[in-house]
Amino acid sequence: MKRFLASTSICIAALTAPAHAFDITAMNDAERAALQEEIRTYIMANPQVILESVNQMEAQQQEQQAVDDLALVAANTEALFEDGFSWVGGNPEGDVTVVEFLDYRCGYCRKAHDEVADLLSSDGNIRLIVKELPILGEASTLSSRFAIATKQIAGNDAYKAVHDALMAYGGQPTAAAFGRLAESLGLDGAAIVAQMGSDDVTKEIDDTRALAQRLAIRGTPTFVMGGQLVRGYVPLDAMKQIVDEARG
Repeated sequence: MKRFLASTSICIAALTAPAHAFDITAMNDAERAALQEEIRTYIMANPQVILESVNQMEAQQQEQQAVDDLALVAANTEALFEDGFSWVGGNPEGDVTVVEFLDYRCGYCRKAHDEVADLLSSDGNIRLIVKELPILGEASTLSSRFAIATKQIAGNDAYKAVHDALMAYGGQPTAAAFGRLAESLGLDGAAIVAQMGSDDVTKEIDDTRALAQRLAIRGTPTFVMGGQLVRGYVPLDAMKQIVDEARG
């Protein structure tokens, strides 16, 4: 009993003493062992404190990530919103801009595709910018090259048709197959396929990848909504809420 009271006294002193007054390095081995045992006993009796601590740490990390992301967006405003080559849809004069980094072979990008379309149709004041970010291998890169080449050869309306088709495409991702897909949409497949390997297409992809690296984007889809960086798939209701918040 005396040993228990003594160790408890040590714990109470350690926990209640001013931060500058407590020095664990000044404890002897017996005092340190008693303190460790009391801490263990408390945690075993109150295991929820571990979960509470983890949750608090995660919340603090998320808050810091949000602050860091705002700074990243602010530092890359021109590349995000006015790069001069990314496709712009929705309302070009909209009061909120949504930027989407996507990969045509990404399942969550395909899932988000219809929801982004619903967002635009339900809110006529959103400007959408699409950033081609192929990160899932050669098939993804070929798909993005096809989409970008279509825009460069045939313009924005043709790009939108190809973009939508690629989001539902289940065939082989080859240049020949993409040429046939272009022809099925009334486009010049041969000219688009010839453009796919051009330096101009490569530059767009390289510039977008460099931007994604600066923004610490490691997956798709990733969105910028207003000034907020949103990493990962976002359902329609959540997108609407973020847009509303961006409007203030």
